Amino acid sequence: PAHGISGPEAAARGRTMAAGPQLENANPLIFGRSCERTLTARDLDEREPDAIDGREIFDLIRSINDPEHPLSLEELNVVEQLRVNVADEENSVSVAFTPTIPHCSMATLIGLSIKVKLLRSLPARFKVDVHITPGTHASEQAVNKQLADKERVAAALENGHLLEVVNQCLSARL
Repeated sequence: PAHGISGPEAAARGRTMAAGPQLENANPLIFGRSCERTLTARDLDEREPDAIDGREIFDLIRSINDPEHPLSLEELNVVEQLRVNVADEENSVSVAFTPTIPHCSMATLIGLSIKVKLLRSLPARFKVDVHITPGTHASEQAVNKQLADKERVAAALENGHLLEVVNQCLSARL
């Protein structure tokens, strides 16, 4: 459509977290979580300048909930620290994510959730690029185009239902 992001709204309609029989990937591979970052005295010293790095970005997105499974994006290997690139001095963050299957209808919703989490968490000076890992999704170019279009992202977030689904992905699991 001319407004908003296509795909995730239709995919999310009638389907929220752990949707039951409509799962596209009923038996995803589950990966272990990486250990928590060890904080040093320098990390905790508020007087020290603290550049944002790839691990910090990964820590922000690793616990985002998958829209179909009661698992995090890290547990499904959708996000990995090695696919996070940060150029703090250039105010740039780039995240590549890998859908669990090549025809995942949730890919745009997952990318939108990652983008929203970063936009809400990072200083406004950062340009945030979220895209599909090359060669891992059948509609890679179309999804990447939608995620890169600021107006389409903004319009998508004006859709109450879609925003609710994104917020479910970003909420802490109980």
